[in-house]
Amino acid sequence: MAGSVVGGARLLAAADDTVTVWAMTGERGAGTPVRADDLVVQRVRFADDLTLGRYFAADEPVPDDLVLVRAVGEGELLARSAVGAADDEAVLRVPLEVDPNRVPPDVAAGSVVDVWLTDGAGPVGTPATPAARDSPAKADGPALSEVTVVAAPAYDDTFAVTGARQLVVAVDDERAAEFEQLLGALQDPVIRILQRS
Repeated sequence: MAGSVVGGARLLAAADDTVTVWAMTGERGAGTPVRADDLVVQRVRFADDLTLGRYFAADEPVPDDLVLVRAVGEGELLARSAVGAADDEAVLRVPLEVDPNRVPPDVAAGSVVDVWLTDGAGPVGTPATPAARDSPAKADGPALSEVTVVAAPAYDDTFAVTGARQLVVAVDDERAAEFEQLLGALQDPVIRILQRS
């Protein structure tokens, strides 16, 4: 079936000077694996072959084990510069345990979110200890900004057991260390997830 679709695309491309390339079906953030379900064929006319070479032609599958190295938007053509090998991606996977009422229900793998952190033991937005006040993450902004959710188990997989929803976000080493420092300085850390549209 796929072979006949590709063959038809080639014939049509020859007739109208357009070619088919892969494009993203939805918005995805850095660190997100590129999967077949994330891609759709888009017909485009390029000025020259050099420009075409910057993208993944749809007459061939995208290589396995690629991850995004930057955020991409819905409908954006998949540029070779936007991906890297999974082994080369220098990120840590940081698990978060979140009250289901503090995370939008449609947050899923690939969502781009801000992670806000407050101390349930004190006034909202006020760190409870001097260590927290001196942390690199500020109380008046997100503890992690524009991070990608790389795993988001269904409510049934986590909520029924722990009463919380687990999310896993991709964070570089430096920001992960800052986040852990802030988290450890709070008496009763409360995590809230804000989803970017």
